[in-house]
Amino acid sequence: MRREIELRDPRALRALAHPVRIRLLGLLRQEGPLTATEAGRRIGESSGSASYHLRQLERFGLVEDAAGGHGRERPWRATALYTSWPDVADTPELAEASEMFTRFALGRYVERLEQWLSRRASEPREWQEAASFGDSLLYLTVDELAELRDAFRGLAGPYDERTARPAARPVGARPVALLQVAFPDDA
Repeated sequence: MRREIELRDPRALRALAHPVRIRLLGLLRQEGPLTATEAGRRIGESSGSASYHLRQLERFGLVEDAAGGHGRERPWRATALYTSWPDVADTPELAEASEMFTRFALGRYVERLEQWLSRRASEPREWQEAASFGDSLLYLTVDELAELRDAFRGLAGPYDERTARPAARPVGARPVALLQVAFPDDA
């Protein structure tokens, strides 16, 4: 599995901006190869629906045949751990699709954060204490902002293998969402 796939096709960004597709892609990244039936069951969708959405993801290179099956028993796998898209687009169509997908992703992040906040009190104390929520206001140059971005990516990098290879996950490891947001805030 590659580390990252960059989507530069506006059609791909619009296709991925679908709740079922984004959940299927995330599931394949976390759990490895699954059939449409298995994946559908895990996200509460029919095998037919999961199969349809997996084929849509395949059109844009986000998932592929994992070999070793036929028809609905065909296992699928993600092609990359992460998806990126242009911050600065080359065409108006790509700029529009990038902004639309960014807003879709933001909505998903907020939804997942709200789910955590709703269940936080029922989580073990050590997980509540280890989790983080907050912000900082920093005065940076554009070069320093880029350095900060790269440093955050570097901090997370050593844990990438655990996403791609479940056997590499230590006992007690859980999926943790690390949101990276840094932007000029002149408001």
